[in-house]
Amino acid sequence: MTRFKWRYSSELKKLFTRYRARWSYAKIWFRRLITEFDSDTCLEPMFWFVDNYTHLLGPFFIFAVSGLTIAVVVIAYWIGLPFWWEKSPKATVFLLIIGNWLLLNVIFHYVMGVITPPGEPPQISDGSFEVRKICKKCHLPKAPRTHHCSICKKCVLKMDHHCPWLNNCVGFFNHRYFFLYMAYTTLGCLFLIIFGFELGYKHIWLDHGDSWIESEPLEGQPVKFNLSGHIIPVTHAHEYDDDLLLPAKHALPTPPTSDDGTYTMGRRRAIIFMATTNVTAVLALGALTIWHAKLITHGETSIEALINQEETERLLKENKIYVNPYNFGARKNWKLFLGLVRGRTFWRSVLLPSWHKPEGNGLTFHTVHDERVYLSTDEWP
Repeated sequence: MTRFKWRYSSELKKLFTRYRARWSYAKIWFRRLITEFDSDTCLEPMFWFVDNYTHLLGPFFIFAVSGLTIAVVVIAYWIGLPFWWEKSPKATVFLLIIGNWLLLNVIFHYVMGVITPPGEPPQISDGSFEVRKICKKCHLPKAPRTHHCSICKKCVLKMDHHCPWLNNCVGFFNHRYFFLYMAYTTLGCLFLIIFGFELGYKHIWLDHGDSWIESEPLEGQPVKFNLSGHIIPVTHAHEYDDDLLLPAKHALPTPPTSDDGTYTMGRRRAIIFMATTNVTAVLALGALTIWHAKLITHGETSIEALINQEETERLLKENKIYVNPYNFGARKNWKLFLGLVRGRTFWRSVLLPSWHKPEGNGLTFHTVHDERVYLSTDEWP
């Protein structure tokens, strides 16, 4: 008697077990929702979805960022460059230099933020760093300032947050790229808004900038409207109703047309798209950049800001003051974050793309308690 063994039986069994566990979880959550209704229970499915499926949406976010960036650059060269070149060639050269410098920094820091791993602790502690605790999820030793990312399924050194737009965690080795990408993108959008305001005002607000000034009072009855919206006199009551008669000839301005005679509404829509995208980016990324700049000034990450706030409130009830051990003052915090140590300058390492890594290994950090040892030197660590 011959036996046939199906090669995919084990995979089907695993799949069945996985969905059976999820169905059990759904029943438990629904029971809790009915018996113990609270905000945490309501938001739990959303947290579960974020933890399990955000990594699948990451490539789409990267595609969206790349597509929007390309579209904005193409519109700027297609519409903005001829406008400014006709207005002032010298000013156009200056704007091209500034604009491409901003674009170079935006592309560089975004790509580096995507491809640079944030850093993770070693699986076995060799005694080179202090083990604060063992991670309950990945069961690995956790160094100071290390946190577990439920989306990446691993611990991240000096973790700030998981960024879906980068499809990557923001941690020790790519935090600088993430922040400078936001800063340069905000500056680039502001640059386009400021130097594209006149162009947008002319094409959108003034309807392509063609205004009609009446040289003498119009006479005649009745009147009808042409395509431009201006009133023109007609001499026959049924001039436009008779198919055999052509409309009255006039020299009033009409919407501009291209060489092939079609309306150039695409240009106007492109400007509206450009304005909407840039204003939205400035408001969203600008607020996020300011908030992260505040965190950097205080020497903390997004996660540490919440932890420090809880510790401050807890110690305040005991009449004690909490001191952030990684806050060395605004100036030194920024120098450490940007890597402006060991002879690096702001002009070369911040204003221009730079591959330099942050100081240290992400496993050990200096604190305010041992700052006096390094107070006379600028080399950290």
